[in-house]
Amino acid sequence: MLQQDEPRKVDWSEADATPPIVALIDISMGESRLADTINSLSAQGVTALLIGTAALPTLFEAAARIDWDQNPWLMPIASGDIVDPGGIRAYRNIVGKTDLTDRVPKIIYADDDLLDWRGRRHTPHFKPDWNSELFCHFDYITGACILRASSQDLEALAGVSDWAQQLVSRIAGQVSPIHLSQMVHHRCARPMPRVPTTTAQSHDLPSVTVIIPTRNRANLLRTCLEGVAATHYPNMEIIIVDNASDDPQTLAYLEALDPAKYRVLCHPGVFNYSAINNRAASEARGDLLCLLNNDIEIIDPNWLATMAVQAQREDVGAVGAQLLYPDGRVQHAGVVIGVGNAAGHAHRFVYPDEDGYFFRHALPQFTAAVTAACLVVQRERFFAVGGLNERNFPVAFNDVDLCLRLNQRGWQSFYEPRATLIHHESVSRGLDQDPIGAARFAGELAALQRLWGTNSIIDPFHHPELSRASERFVVSI
Repeated sequence: MLQQDEPRKVDWSEADATPPIVALIDISMGESRLADTINSLSAQGVTALLIGTAALPTLFEAAARIDWDQNPWLMPIASGDIVDPGGIRAYRNIVGKTDLTDRVPKIIYADDDLLDWRGRRHTPHFKPDWNSELFCHFDYITGACILRASSQDLEALAGVSDWAQQLVSRIAGQVSPIHLSQMVHHRCARPMPRVPTTTAQSHDLPSVTVIIPTRNRANLLRTCLEGVAATHYPNMEIIIVDNASDDPQTLAYLEALDPAKYRVLCHPGVFNYSAINNRAASEARGDLLCLLNNDIEIIDPNWLATMAVQAQREDVGAVGAQLLYPDGRVQHAGVVIGVGNAAGHAHRFVYPDEDGYFFRHALPQFTAAVTAACLVVQRERFFAVGGLNERNFPVAFNDVDLCLRLNQRGWQSFYEPRATLIHHESVSRGLDQDPIGAARFAGELAALQRLWGTNSIIDPFHHPELSRASERFVVSI
């Protein structure tokens, strides 16, 4: 331990390890269990500087104690937190590998759990790989990472009370952090997620074509179209694709629709969701496409504008909404690849006001995929990847396949919970429990596993320690 009154720089030979790591211990909230923190660090060759003491009141004074010529890594950590035995070695192993690459990271973060007053561990957080949008709403890195910063970075935050969070945010914006998928930090507290209460705003919304496939069930379509008509959006085209309806009431309803507001396309033959949407997309005039199931009930007039704002981003491909069952539980909050060796809806059956898994169901974030029950994407990007796969995925997994192809091009899928709708799931078509439907689904599942390896892949926004058998983000047993 470096004594508070010693006016010298850290001698990295004390750590007897390369690369050098120095801990910046924040004692602003008190020094409870400080000895535990220092012991866990010193046992692994890490020297500590106590920030908030008379000798080192701010980061400015701490910066003067560090030998920057050694290119050190820093570990901002709170008093009372403990680094797991072997945690520093795990960090150094990652550093050794990344130093050989062209894109050297400036932050490496690890998983963490909490300590109760008796020192017992609980509430583990098995974290996603770097998710910049999620980080905007949930700081899951500060207090559980090492980072590279300059003396100027530290000096710029001298006197700032939340210097650790600001230092991490400052560095994370430069190079994408790397995730060490290992339980390294045992903490007394961690930052809480900040659920956004306002939607992203834009006064320059592009034109959008809403595509709604339908067959019979006029009651469902009517509810859906009433919600679309009440939607606040400046330039919206609506295409309804009728897949061989034969119900007189439905046919009469379609015939009575105002052609100035709705285009009705007839698409005869066997149901092929991909072909139906591709056909309508080829005739769409909007800059954005919105794929919308006829069993969607719209409860927020701003849903489309909220999704369109995100769909215009350079780094975003398909945008999905938060979909609820009629009883209010979550039906879709993004898609996790690999669940069930296929793809599952994240956080299914969680109530929106529950904590869930660190409030992930309530936070905007990048995801591996989103459902096409309500999906917005730039028309140009939709066709750049070939649209929906009509041959391999006529009914199931076509949205997952589309999202993964968009991801490959650098257009990542995006989950936007501030757009919330009700999904009467599969009410129109049923659940394909007949032998023909079951055989078709088995073929689509096999295609998904063959093309994307979903029977073995680990979703980067999930975690190896989370169960592949559950959509609820539960720890594997």
